[in-house]
Amino acid sequence: MLGTLCAVITALTYVSCHKEVTQTPSIISVNEQQTATFYCDITKNEGYYVHWYKQVPGGVPAYILRFYYSHSSPDQYGSGFTSERFTSKAQSTNYQLIINNVEETDSAVYYCETWDNSVNENVFGQGTKLIVTGSTLPAPVLTIYPPSSNELKSNKATLVCLVSQMSMGFADVIWMASGIPVTSGVSTSTAVQQPDKSFQISSYLAIETSDWNQDKVYTCKVSVGSSVSEKIIKKSDCGTEE
Repeated sequence: MLGTLCAVITALTYVSCHKEVTQTPSIISVNEQQTATFYCDITKNEGYYVHWYKQVPGGVPAYILRFYYSHSSPDQYGSGFTSERFTSKAQSTNYQLIINNVEETDSAVYYCETWDNSVNENVFGQGTKLIVTGSTLPAPVLTIYPPSSNELKSNKATLVCLVSQMSMGFADVIWMASGIPVTSGVSTSTAVQQPDKSFQISSYLAIETSDWNQDKVYTCKVSVGSSVSEKIIKKSDCGTEE
């Protein structure tokens, strides 16, 4: 089952089945020591448990707990999860996962899952992303790479913003050209966990070579929780590449 779960969650795909499982909201942002509540509507009860899982970017899903709506509390927990901070409750088909006294390491995507008797398979929600912020959260380190000399021979070029030393696997990346936010031509990778347990992502901005040659200023601005970093780049600051 874990292999199937890994494939389903890693692909981040949600297949519509007869029994629809809906999670809300899509993103939760809370401060440390607060409470985070996740909602999961399983449409109908068929006598099966609802299971909850946690997945950090680039990691395998971790089983948190299981709960049945008529019970007073979860009757099973995964390794590393206890009733001191993690619990669940439900009313009819509406289930909740509750994390008390959240910590920065709780930042992850959380999935609910149950069994669909009509198609004989596990059905997952689309996931809810939890971002936990705290005053001790370090700012990410940014490095912007200019277009290569080969790229500049064409009409299009690419800027790369490498975001490293992230304490969590989620970040909001905004590109700006001459101070104006840019959305077209932007692509950002998913986070990859490094050996030191920090995370790293790369964001790319496709630009016109003519704009680069006109010395337009480009900014990469990254928010990780409450910490914000930004870095600028322009042609005149890069020197000449041979």
